[in-house]
Amino acid sequence: MSPIRSTTIAALASVVLAGTLTGCQFGAADEAASPIVIAADLELSGASAPVGQAYQRALELKVEQLNSSGALGGRRIELKVKDNRSDASESLRNIGDFSKDDRVSAIIMGGCNACAIGAVGTINEKKIPTIALAAAGAVATPVADRRYVFKLGPNAADSAGALVGELRRKGVRKVGLLHSDDDYGREGLTALRRELDQAGIRMPRTAVVRITDTEVSQPVRTLTDAKPDALIVWTPPEQAALAATGAQQAAFAGSLYLDAGAAGDLFLGEAARATERATLIFTQTMVIDDVIATTPAKAARRQWFQDYTARFGGYNGASSFAADAVQLIADAELRTGGPADRVDRDGIRDVLETSQLDGLSGPIRMTPDNHSGLMPQALTTLVARNGRWRLAG
Repeated sequence: MSPIRSTTIAALASVVLAGTLTGCQFGAADEAASPIVIAADLELSGASAPVGQAYQRALELKVEQLNSSGALGGRRIELKVKDNRSDASESLRNIGDFSKDDRVSAIIMGGCNACAIGAVGTINEKKIPTIALAAAGAVATPVADRRYVFKLGPNAADSAGALVGELRRKGVRKVGLLHSDDDYGREGLTALRRELDQAGIRMPRTAVVRITDTEVSQPVRTLTDAKPDALIVWTPPEQAALAATGAQQAAFAGSLYLDAGAAGDLFLGEAARATERATLIFTQTMVIDDVIATTPAKAARRQWFQDYTARFGGYNGASSFAADAVQLIADAELRTGGPADRVDRDGIRDVLETSQLDGLSGPIRMTPDNHSGLMPQALTTLVARNGRWRLAG
């Protein structure tokens, strides 16, 4: 099958799965020709650049797929990207600029928790629908104060529940925790303590690292010196790799468990030996080539995995969240059916708030009471084998 043909199939499958385009009318020629402008505020440089660049690749690929699919009723998506340099102040300036452009339907923000949380006030004031790919719960809650803000990606409580369930299954009785000193890391600490207490698993030591730290061996050694059965790492991907290497250097004999926020590239590269047999809680998309495509949703995820891998030579787990954000916004724009000469941002917000999508990341459900759409059942257990992630079991 040719790359163009496979890309088209992936786009069509994803649009059909969205289940939101049926019945849309595109009567006027000028309406059909008007572009859907999606803005993206991403970490393309600075500490969080690796994941920001993965998001950009995913956004560009997904936009290309949808534009070539013919499923947009003659319209096309235009993507406007700005680099926030992993800085919340720069991100806020970008959001302000995007909101002034009346052609922009919605904004996608990257994985920077501080950026997304810091922009909430401006987003609501400007009434511009925004989907953040940051993991912190404070991005989307409380909903009453975040009417225009939505979140895609794993939630701390869901990830902690799945991770502790695996610890219990393996008979782990004592753990250490390394977590990032940011909103998501602190949420993880709280959620893990709750789950571990219920499971009767002790956590006598924790250690914290800043998300900009490039040296984590000392806090890792502090944790491993207590000889826990397992070490939990709740950090961004780059630090998780450093922590795994630090545990190996400390001759840690226990097991390594990674939260969903630590998911990055499919292939583990230099950290392969240190992460061998490590456990990761993440979505099935990361290892969809291990899964039999028994449903249209799984077939679409497999095609996305293959197209991304063919284009970029590898796969990044976070890519599916960015692609699903594009799909949700495109669906919402088409469903509003507003006039061609004006973007109906309030209408887009209203549609996003009730969106349901069997997405590339898994099942997504938004409601007026819950703006964080990834469902808990999207998470599964992966294990590192021979330098890449595989489906456990």
